[in-house]
Amino acid sequence: MLKIGYGYDVHRLVANRKLILGGVKIPFKKGLLGHSDADVLIHAVIDAILGAMALGDIGKIFPDSDKKYEDIDSRILLRKVFALMKKNKFTLNNLDATISAQFPKLQSYILAMRENIAEDLQTKIEAISVKATTEENLGITAEGRAITAAAVVLLEK
Repeated sequence: MLKIGYGYDVHRLVANRKLILGGVKIPFKKGLLGHSDADVLIHAVIDAILGAMALGDIGKIFPDSDKKYEDIDSRILLRKVFALMKKNKFTLNNLDATISAQFPKLQSYILAMRENIAEDLQTKIEAISVKATTEENLGITAEGRAITAAAVVLLEK
């Protein structure tokens, strides 16, 4: 059985926060606001995986009302979701994700993001695609107010 999942996340850019995308700390004057480390890429990946398994979304599994998830490294959450995949007898066929940010430029960090996600999902890097784009000076990302990410996964059971 093949199952497709889609995930999307957006977080506001603010001062005095670290910018973490795909588990990579990126030097920038702002970071993403959120209960956890606000890694929009990992959050979109988590939602895609949970969606494919019909288990809800990141907020259902890791509620922001729970103090134990405050400032947590999103890669820890991704590894917990991978454990759910294994428990439910799913394997990852492939993942494709896109980050939308006008700034900072992300190309030099993409390989490290792919490596982190592949490691956490215990798969080959060839199964993980991460891309970065801008919104051509349109919308909240172009205005420097937020960064968004979307992901799609194909799981097999």
